[in-house]
Amino acid sequence: MSLTASLLHLSPKLSTPFLHGSSTPFSPLSKPTSSLSFPTLQRHSFLPPVRALKYLQGRVVCSTSDKTVAVEVTRLAPHPKYKRRVRTKKKYQAHDPENQFQVGDVVQLEKSRPISKTKTFIAVPLPAKNVKSKSGEEDAPKELGIPLESQQV
Repeated sequence: MSLTASLLHLSPKLSTPFLHGSSTPFSPLSKPTSSLSFPTLQRHSFLPPVRALKYLQGRVVCSTSDKTVAVEVTRLAPHPKYKRRVRTKKKYQAHDPENQFQVGDVVQLEKSRPISKTKTFIAVPLPAKNVKSKSGEEDAPKELGIPLESQQV
């Protein structure tokens, strides 16, 4: 007696197409449907597709070429064997249309269409950060509103 016949003999309710060896009732390319399935998100046609690596930040290391700067980008990445975070550096060629950047400037690289064989980024100056001055002696009494002993008469 075959295995499928013995299974059918034990339980007549187990009659499925899988036991008889016939093809499955659904096509293998169709998505499974369920009452618990989540609604699918529809992407609008007017939105551009999301791409990774749009912005990089680095330091200009060479600006001798016309309308081109070499920017060194430093990242922290885990070491493949030791799993410790190590600094990885990579140089990118970026387009500088006005030749405004000098060696040592910190710039932001924006992804763009390929300008040449090696240039696919445009160098953009970083917005200035709010940095407080280091003259702590003069600012502290004004912030606290209490004069120092040396200033009292």
